[in-house]
Amino acid sequence: MEQEFLLSLLVIIGIDLILGADNAIVIAMACRNLPVIQRNKAIILGTVLAIVFRIFLTLIAVYLLQIPFLQLIGGVFLLYIAYHLIVGKDDDTNSIKSYDSLWKAIQTIVIADLLMGFDNVIAVAGAAQGHMGLVAIGLFVSIPIIIWGSKIILSLLTKFPLLIYVGGGLLAYTAGKMIIGEHQLQTLFISYPLLAQSLPYLTTSFILFAGVLYQQLFSLRTDRKS
Repeated sequence: MEQEFLLSLLVIIGIDLILGADNAIVIAMACRNLPVIQRNKAIILGTVLAIVFRIFLTLIAVYLLQIPFLQLIGGVFLLYIAYHLIVGKDDDTNSIKSYDSLWKAIQTIVIADLLMGFDNVIAVAGAAQGHMGLVAIGLFVSIPIIIWGSKIILSLLTKFPLLIYVGGGLLAYTAGKMIIGEHQLQTLFISYPLLAQSLPYLTTSFILFAGVLYQQLFSLRTDRKS
C-alpha cells in the first residue's frame, strides 16, 4: 500500500513537471517588466495561488468537464492573454505603479494557469485515483521546481526579448488545442478533420501576426511623436 502511494506520488509530480513548462513561461512573461524584488514576490505568490486554485479544480474536475463550451471559452480567453503578454507594457513601463503591476502580474499568472491547467487537472485526478491528499502533496512538491524553471525562463527573456514571441506562440497553440478539445464541437471537427489538425497552428499564426502588427504600428506612432 505504501509503495503504491509513493509510486502514485512520483507519477503526479512527473505530470506536474512535464505539463508545467508552459505555466513557467506564463509566469516569466507576466513578470518580465517588474523590478527584481517585486518580480520574486509575483513569482512566489502567483505560483502558490495558482497551485491552490488548481487543487480546487482537481476536486471538481468531473463536474467541470460537463460544463458546455468551457474549453472553448477558456481557449478564446487564453488567446487574449497570449496577445496581451506579447504586446506587454513596454510603451509605458516607467509610468506603471509598482503595486498595480505586481498584482496584475499575479492575476495574469493565476488566470492563465487556470485556463491552461485542464490537461494537468485531468491527468493528476486520474493518477491520484481519488486520493486528494496525493494531489495536494504532488502539486506542492512541484512548486519550487516550477518557480526555479520560471526564473530561468525569465532570465532568458531578459537577454533575448524575441523569445517573448515564442512564449506567446506556445500559449496560442495551447489555446487552439483547448478549443479542439471542446466536447460540443466534436461533430464539427470530425466532419472537418483538416480544421482540427490546423487550428492550433492557425491560432498561433494569428496571435504572432497580431503581436508583430501592434509593435509595428506602435513604432510608427512613436516615430511620429518624436
